[in-house]
Amino acid sequence: MYIIKVKGKKKIPNYVQIRDDDFILIGYFSYKPGRPFTRLEKFGLEGKEKEFEAFVEELPFGKLQKLEL
Repeated sequence: MYIIKVKGKKKIPNYVQIRDDDFILIGYFSYKPGRPFTRLEKFGLEGKEKEFEAFVEELPFGKLQKLEL
């Protein structure tokens, strides 16, 4: 899986996209620092919420990276 953090503008919030190995969008979340992510079990990330949140915090905006937790 791959992940990218996208910077929003004015009324559009920042968000995080999760893409599969073929770069097809499989999920996205609105992103605000300190706000917990929900429904991560759909992506096999149950029990890794804290690691995922820390990974997203360090992720630069606009850079596609491989998601390895």
